[in-house]
Amino acid sequence: MFQRSIDFIKTVFPRKDFIALHEPRFIGNEKKYLNECIDSTFVSSVGKFVDQFEIMISKYTGAKYAVAVVNGTSALHIALLVSGIEENDEVITQSFTFIATCNAIGYCKAKPVFVDVDKETLGLSPESLQNFLETNCEIRDNECINKVSGRRVRACIPMHTFGHICRMDEIKTICEMYNIVLIEDAAESLGSTYKGRHAGTFGKVGAISFNGNKIITSGGGGCIITDDEEFAKKAKHLTTTAKIPHEWDYTHDMIAYNYRMPNLNAALLVAQLEKLDEFLSDKRELALQYQEFFKKEGIEFMTEAKDCRSNYWLNAIILNNKQERDQFLKDSNAQGVMTRPIWTLMHKLELFQDAQCSNLDNSIWFEERIVNIPSSVRL
Repeated sequence: MFQRSIDFIKTVFPRKDFIALHEPRFIGNEKKYLNECIDSTFVSSVGKFVDQFEIMISKYTGAKYAVAVVNGTSALHIALLVSGIEENDEVITQSFTFIATCNAIGYCKAKPVFVDVDKETLGLSPESLQNFLETNCEIRDNECINKVSGRRVRACIPMHTFGHICRMDEIKTICEMYNIVLIEDAAESLGSTYKGRHAGTFGKVGAISFNGNKIITSGGGGCIITDDEEFAKKAKHLTTTAKIPHEWDYTHDMIAYNYRMPNLNAALLVAQLEKLDEFLSDKRELALQYQEFFKKEGIEFMTEAKDCRSNYWLNAIILNNKQERDQFLKDSNAQGVMTRPIWTLMHKLELFQDAQCSNLDNSIWFEERIVNIPSSVRL
């Protein structure tokens, strides 16, 4: 049934017995910078590459400040803490997301609340957010209170799924209306823009991931981006064990975290950043090839929405039903073509079975139909 599609993917990634979903590419100065880092002996959390990376990523995204951390989940965790999220606060997010979003909320002992996603962007729907707040919440003493649970709704985390950015201007307006802190899970959207503005720069803070399966990688790695100087300083302090700077004394002024990105990882990431525009161009070319092919096959291919320029991190096709989805997954993986469904929706996990949810029809619809197909930068 789907043999032509599988054969086409094999022609896009020729001469490979196994086609991964998304492989890293090391074709620049990675070895040079790694050797330089090793020769310097500064391979841990002190070294020039960490500072260099923070400058480069700030310039690339247009954010005033960047804080390098060990992974995207820790970036989200610190973003929530510095934003004032406390135990039993509620954080609105989407059920259609990777577990890291909800794990970070859980680290703060806060409670996730799930709203639906847009069909155009795969990300948090402004209409669903607005409807949830109008139906369930009210402003008391300048705070958003959930009338059902009695808890404070403190933050909202939209996630830019597969690199497709949410309708951030509308979400930002709604959050401001309800005095909710806007935190962007931009883990998957490095290089994506909405109305000419980079992902992660619409809210108070954004979190980006450099995991091994992202467009560029430091093995692990992540970063926090923000325009707020005090926020950035506090985030840096919290991620570096809250050590007060001194030539030799070890004094710490709060419980904090060892979330520092090692200089060795930063060296790798600086080299990867130098190739990012080249990688994005290749991925856009791949997405166009996929779009043309699947249109002829009568299969819907997920394209960027209006006003959005996607990085096309993971390409996605949308099949007619769960049976077709499962058949495509079975046939492709059996032939060495790695494909995946989306993540199990968060509200279906036992961890979050008690979470309050809006209507999630779009999320459920996508869960039954989406397949991610190989999306690596081609050499």
